Amino acid sequence: MAVRFASLGSGSKGNSTLIDDGDTCVLIDLGFSLKESVRRLARLEKTPSDIDAILVTHEHADHIHGVAAFARKFKTPVYLTHGTYQPKQMGELPKLNLISCHEPFALGSFQVSPVAVPHDAKEPCQYVLSSCGFSVGVLTDLGHVTPHVKACYRDCNALLLECNHDLEMLQNGPYPYPLKQRVSGDYGHLNNQQAAELLTDMNLGGLQKLVISHVSEQNNLAELAVSAVEPHLVDWAGELIVADQHEGIVWTSLS
Repeated sequence: MAVRFASLGSGSKGNSTLIDDGDTCVLIDLGFSLKESVRRLARLEKTPSDIDAILVTHEHADHIHGVAAFARKFKTPVYLTHGTYQPKQMGELPKLNLISCHEPFALGSFQVSPVAVPHDAKEPCQYVLSSCGFSVGVLTDLGHVTPHVKACYRDCNALLLECNHDLEMLQNGPYPYPLKQRVSGDYGHLNNQQAAELLTDMNLGGLQKLVISHVSEQNNLAELAVSAVEPHLVDWAGELIVADQHEGIVWTSLS
């Protein structure tokens, strides 16, 4: 089987990405309730017993809401940074693995590269997973793109990239001023233009799939995100996909 990936859902009400190479199947984050997580996995023809591990990016509820309950019920190993693991919040995890943002590790047939990112969490990281000669990068929940981030994601064959907000919609939207400042700040979330600019530093010749992710339902529109990235994809031969909150994305394969 080729490397493939799917999303259970992407947005402020819950996030989870599924990556599978036929030997190992990994969840990145699980921001849905236990019942909803099982339902969404079934939609992708997966059961909890198929999940070999959960990688956690940071401790915000839309990324960890279902992690502890799922891990305890199904004895699923969980990987997260020392700062992300909050015992009072998550409780005891039966197979807890504390990782460094700066040290790659093997997880089944995957090589996992954590990537430190600027976000208003205790020790956040994102991930690039590699197997069978392909790499899938998940890059959401960061306030700006650092040189380190550019280097880590440059050669991904698939990228799930945050396009959280349109600056004008955010500024004119319903959020209170302090929240607007947080979202648009250096430790908040990427806006459409920031995400688009990252593409200028990527090896687009090797990028097969680009997934617009973590789109705000209050402060963005899918068509605005697409319009922002498309000028940076001239003559690109890959596939552009938009993940949403309710449906995520179906299985998408690299070859």
